[in-house]
Amino acid sequence: MLIAAVVLYLLVTIAIGLWAAMRVKNSKDYVVAGRSLPLYMNTATVFATWFGAESVLSVSVEFSKSGLGGIIADPFGSSVCLVIVALCFARAFYRMDLLTIGDFYRKRYGRAMELGTSVIIAISYLGWTAAQLTALGLVFSTLTNGAISLETGIVISGVIVLAYTIWGGMWSVAMTDLFQSVMIIVGLGVIAWFVGD
Repeated sequence: MLIAAVVLYLLVTIAIGLWAAMRVKNSKDYVVAGRSLPLYMNTATVFATWFGAESVLSVSVEFSKSGLGGIIADPFGSSVCLVIVALCFARAFYRMDLLTIGDFYRKRYGRAMELGTSVIIAISYLGWTAAQLTALGLVFSTLTNGAISLETGIVISGVIVLAYTIWGGMWSVAMTDLFQSVMIIVGLGVIAWFVGD
């Protein structure tokens, strides 16, 4: 039953991502969702991005081992950083009509700085992305009692996420993040109800 629910969840996620891809008409739609995401969808995207499988599994383990001090950097430090960037830089970047952070560095310092920034950002996200995919692979492996190995689970997770992300860009990411945020909140509510009962 649980495996069927997870498969249904993944199929719905893929369907939402492919449906959202129909909104993509140009590169601006693909990269920044046409700069027209409403606040609730932006909020859901940030929430789902930072409160994903890696956060749920690894941060909770770190908290149980080290207490509050063990999770100062993530999620608390990350959250403070996001707020500071939003308050200090987001408006200026929005007015500059930029698609990426690299665009800002290209305008200010040239193409070499844009490429360097893009490479550094990509490298910095490798560990985080690997942790997310590993956590999802672990979920697959655990739910199937090892019938799906961790490595196969990681590949399946990567294929699913890449499928809707490549197909529909930011529109697909935002719509699936909204769905996932609702599922996370509902799931946490159900868990809290069972634990409190």
